[in-house]
Amino acid sequence: MPNVKLQNYLHFHFIVFIWGFTAILGELISIEALPLVWYRMLMASGFIYLYILVRKISLKVSKKLLFTLCIAGGIIALHWITFFAAIKVSNVSITLAILSTGAFFTSILEPIFYKRKLIWYEVVFGLMVIVGLYIIFNVEGDYFLGIVYALCSAFLSSVFSLINGKIAQQYSPSMISFYELLTGVGFVTIYLIGMSFLGAENEGFTIGFFQLSTSDWIFLIILASFCTAYAFIGSVQVMKYLSPYTVMLTINLEPVYGIVLAFLIFGDSEKMNPGFYYGALIILSTVVLNGIFKNIKKIKRQRS
Repeated sequence: MPNVKLQNYLHFHFIVFIWGFTAILGELISIEALPLVWYRMLMASGFIYLYILVRKISLKVSKKLLFTLCIAGGIIALHWITFFAAIKVSNVSITLAILSTGAFFTSILEPIFYKRKLIWYEVVFGLMVIVGLYIIFNVEGDYFLGIVYALCSAFLSSVFSLINGKIAQQYSPSMISFYELLTGVGFVTIYLIGMSFLGAENEGFTIGFFQLSTSDWIFLIILASFCTAYAFIGSVQVMKYLSPYTVMLTINLEPVYGIVLAFLIFGDSEKMNPGFYYGALIILSTVVLNGIFKNIKKIKRQRS
């Protein structure tokens, strides 16, 4: 059993590394955020559908559940659009550092979603996150728009996680993901069709929309298959062997992996002022400390 846990722990680290690589691909793919997300969601839903066919997983859902999945699909689409938009107007380091504020948004929204009291240390960590953001805004003012996009993306990610947290325990994760990705790409498609009818310049389904370079196609396939479909299915599998606390702490390494990779691949364009790293460290520290406090509280509750 220890060997099985170790194998799954290492596997999950690899998956988190892949998630960190998502931002790198967002920088490497030349197309804008909206078409990038459309291609990603369409291709990923296709890959997951093939997995569902092979595993013979049922796709039957109630109307109520389908409505919830449609809302979640729209939210994840907006999350990815703002995520890649942040990368396009700033860089990978800024985007991933600010995306770590998702834990802060979750701590604020979770009591509303699950109707529980706000915990004192969540308020303290929230103030620490604000301090970290203030430092980053001060030293990286040129990336203001990228920071705003990344904050929107972090907030949407938090909302998406809370919605999924209520349904993931009852239904097949593959089925949930398939419908969310499919409805998400459906919403983006409707928007693009609308832009096409309105004749918006460089918006909608133009000829240029489907004219991608070979490198863009390669990166999109990697993004949709390995970084989306495979990473999702793999993460569900390893969670059978790892504790939620271990999963949470490991996921916190995603921005670290991504920032290091970005610096190695893109060099000076990802080099930031020292103040940025101080602010990012404060934000990441609150995420880790929040997990530690929650784990201690859980252990005390189990012993009492």
